[in-house]
Amino acid sequence: MRKIVVTSGKGGVGKTTVTATLGRHLADMGYRTVLVDADVGLNNLDVVTGVESRVVYDIGDVLAGRCTVWQALVQDHESAARVLPSTNGGEEISAQAFRALVDAIPDADFVLIDCPAGIEKGFHRAVSAATEAIVVTTPSASAIRDADKVVSLLSAYRLEDVSVVVNRVRPDMVSRGEMMSVEDVCGLLRTPAVGAIPEDDCITLYQQLGRVPDFALSERAYERLASNVARREKKVAELRKVKKRRRWF
Repeated sequence: MRKIVVTSGKGGVGKTTVTATLGRHLADMGYRTVLVDADVGLNNLDVVTGVESRVVYDIGDVLAGRCTVWQALVQDHESAARVLPSTNGGEEISAQAFRALVDAIPDADFVLIDCPAGIEKGFHRAVSAATEAIVVTTPSASAIRDADKVVSLLSAYRLEDVSVVVNRVRPDMVSRGEMMSVEDVCGLLRTPAVGAIPEDDCITLYQQLGRVPDFALSERAYERLASNVARREKKVAELRKVKKRRRWF
């Protein structure tokens, strides 16, 4: 079982969306995938995946012995992935207890842990249960600076691999020199990229309605990300500027 924590230095960079979409693509590839919401303060993985109305048990119930891990898992309605919801008011959960809970997840090929933003106690609790890490950032200076702090903290853990997903890339702005490229970001973070996701309005539009459609600009990028993660590769394709079609009136 591969346990991958998806983290970021700050909120708002798309970390939870990356976790959910990557998990769904891995499930589509035939891997038994579980998405774990490790944010006990601002948990919303169940909302992003659209399963919040079907949640019966959560992490708090498992740790209190009111149910098993299997009973708390919720089937994602858009894929074969399963979601383990977080709990409110669970800041007192220890890293040891959370790690034991993740290790108790049955029959999983991949466990993706949606880490709370920042570098407080929740960050260390989530990372302690993982064997690999993906740091999500955008090409903005503030996001990169915060991601750099996260990468430095991750070096203290015995992780098998640490990689970066650069989210919300605008190829047109990169070509004009108005935005850092994926290579620039990885150079500053001294960490290789496992994926690069273009800015895509479809993600915002369809996120609450269900799965992002196949025609979305980001779909091929997420397919490449899932393939890289599954095969332990770092083949990131160059994002190309999308040409606008001429309209005829």
